[in-house]
Amino acid sequence: MSTYIALLKGINVGGYKKVPMADLRTLLAKSDLKNVQTYIQSGNVIFQSSKENTLSIEEVIQKAIIAHFGFEVSVLVKTRGDLKRIFDASPFIEEKKLKSYFMLLHNKPEEELVRVASKKVYDGEEYHIINDCIYFYCEKGYGQAKFNMNFFEKKLKTTATARNYNTMVKLLSLSVEK
Repeated sequence: MSTYIALLKGINVGGYKKVPMADLRTLLAKSDLKNVQTYIQSGNVIFQSSKENTLSIEEVIQKAIIAHFGFEVSVLVKTRGDLKRIFDASPFIEEKKLKSYFMLLHNKPEEELVRVASKKVYDGEEYHIINDCIYFYCEKGYGQAKFNMNFFEKKLKTTATARNYNTMVKLLSLSVEK
């Protein structure tokens, strides 16, 4: 049995796609995922599964959500090792890292797409596209940023979901295998 982290995109934001975490935990436990726990309302799920294919786990979660809640949700499943690798690869100095965001990509984009996307810059905003993550820092905060995930998703031709530094730390802490 391996430990995984599922990151759901765009739930419980502005009254749309409401997913109560207690209902989600029950639903996923009925979908054959074990030791299901959630962290905050933004769609972070830690669980164990005997399945080893993250794409098939994503599909199980997506189908369960559609069947139960009636809407589609983008789901990204990572192993704890994947999340730790992404976290540890942050290129920012500690001061920026503490205030940064991790835009986790569903897949590693092609180098040419990364090159084209990397041409766009804004003052006070810094990002690095490394493998399957965009490390993003904005001195004014994410809510005031000119860049957004839609820009990166279109340019890199993939889907993404963002988590801040504190959430990443907590997910790594909650997913330590006992």
